[in-house]
Amino acid sequence: MTYIAHRHAVVYYADYAFETLFESHMSRYTAHFLDNFEPSSERCWIAEREGQFLGCIMLTKDREVPGRARIRCFLVEKTTRGLGIGTMLVETCLAFAREVGYERVGLQTYEELSGARRLYAKFGFQILKTEEEREEWGRKRVSEIWELLL
Repeated sequence: MTYIAHRHAVVYYADYAFETLFESHMSRYTAHFLDNFEPSSERCWIAEREGQFLGCIMLTKDREVPGRARIRCFLVEKTTRGLGIGTMLVETCLAFAREVGYERVGLQTYEELSGARRLYAKFGFQILKTEEEREEWGRKRVSEIWELLL
């Protein structure tokens, strides 16, 4: 989990100019996942090749909305984007969500993450809410909430 938090910080800093405090946020989130992990309804998948980290995704139970899961910590390394790794991770995640009986899957992303947004749309996710532009992680960003009915 520490490596997932670290890679998010490195990639988001390099690609989207997220400030370094993002790593501590990701560290807290991944620690929370470990502390509250429910194996029957939550998972973390890591894509790797020959021991090299290529990407990851988490599915967590939404503790506020019954029947809803959330995609968290979705990341594909820049050097491996376009090879189908993101598609494979999202497919695996959604198959598990269906298998365990979730009715919907939500996620939060940023308008500037165009590749991830295209992938979410390809799978049928819809934008539920677009936040007002605000200062986040060192600059102004537009946050979006997406959801897929299963």
